[in-house]
Amino acid sequence: MEKRGLLIVVSGFAGSGKGTLMKRLMGDYENYALSVSMTTRDPRPGEVHGREYFFVSKEEFEQKIHEGGLIEYASYVEHYYGTPKDYVEEQMAAGKDVILEIEIQGALKVKERFPDAVLIFVLPPSIEELYRRLKTRGTETEDVIRKRMGRAAEEVCAIDKYDYIMINDEVEKSVKRLHGIIEAAHYTPGRNEEFIQTIKNGLTIKDVLEKL
Repeated sequence: MEKRGLLIVVSGFAGSGKGTLMKRLMGDYENYALSVSMTTRDPRPGEVHGREYFFVSKEEFEQKIHEGGLIEYASYVEHYYGTPKDYVEEQMAAGKDVILEIEIQGALKVKERFPDAVLIFVLPPSIEELYRRLKTRGTETEDVIRKRMGRAAEEVCAIDKYDYIMINDEVEKSVKRLHGIIEAAHYTPGRNEEFIQTIKNGLTIKDVLEKL
């Protein structure tokens, strides 16, 4: 049975550790392609254009919207984020599971356009741990941290629209857990209708009786 690439959408609160999980997943397993999103926010220290994000101006982003070159896009904390379409389509056609690490607004738009997409929401083990992770990143002011915590309080209402939750406690265990969720998603009946039909066709009552 030929394994077809899936579209995997991963979201989570800022500070949930989803970025770390994505890097480890890509490093530990071969059959994944991480879609690089486009954003109008400034790079953080150590981030590289074309690796973490494509960093563009607001005008460039809006031109891409106009051209229909994005699978989805959303506005988050006064900046645009979006997923370029061409790369995703190429990787899925090659049999790769394509990971989109995007915000909730964009994730739900993807689910509308691609009902077969697998939506996974990454959660911290506790709210206290979420605040600690935001604080120890050292890249944001206390005011921005408060905004992100407030945003999390809004986002929590959308979790039940996802297919799975994934609690990110210990990175190594969490990466294995995430990989297991994706592997299991490949084997739902709805994603294997053609194969199931071949089995049904080979198991007609007449054929089974002849083999007895």
